[in-house]
Amino acid sequence: MATAKKAAAKKAVKKAVVKKAVTKAVVKKAVKKAVVKKAVKKAVVKKAVKKAVVKKAVAKKRTPNAAFMKALTPSPQLAAVVGSAPLPRTEVVSKLWAYIKKNKLQDAVNRRMVNADAKLKEIFGKGQVSMFEMAGLIGKHVK
Repeated sequence: MATAKKAAAKKAVKKAVVKKAVTKAVVKKAVKKAVVKKAVKKAVVKKAVKKAVVKKAVAKKRTPNAAFMKALTPSPQLAAVVGSAPLPRTEVVSKLWAYIKKNKLQDAVNRRMVNADAKLKEIFGKGQVSMFEMAGLIGKHVK
C-alpha cells in the first residue's frame, strides 16, 4: 500500500512540474502533506498540488521597493567606474559587477572575493572584499 502511495505521489509531482513549471520542492512538499494526511485519492493530491502552485504564484508577485529605484548620485571615485549620471542603487551594483567581470577582478580560488584594482581600491579602501561587504561599501559613495 505504501509503494502505491509513493508511486501516485511521484506521478503527481512530475505532472505538476511539467504543466506549471514550478519547483519540484514546492510540489513535493504539497504531495507529501497530502500523503501524510492519508489523502491518496488522485483528486485530493491534485488539489494539494494546485494549492501549492497558486500559493507560489501569489508569493512571486512583489512590487519593487521605491527606495531601490531612487536615483542616487555617485561620488567622484565611484563615478570613475559606473559613470557620473544619477543611477538607482541596483544599477550601480550591476555596473560595478560588469566592471569587475570585464577586468577579471573576481578571485580565481574564492569566487566570493573581489580583488580591487586602483579604481576599486579608492571605493573599498582595501585590496580585497567579499561580495557581501561590497554593497555596504558602495553605500558610502552614493547620495
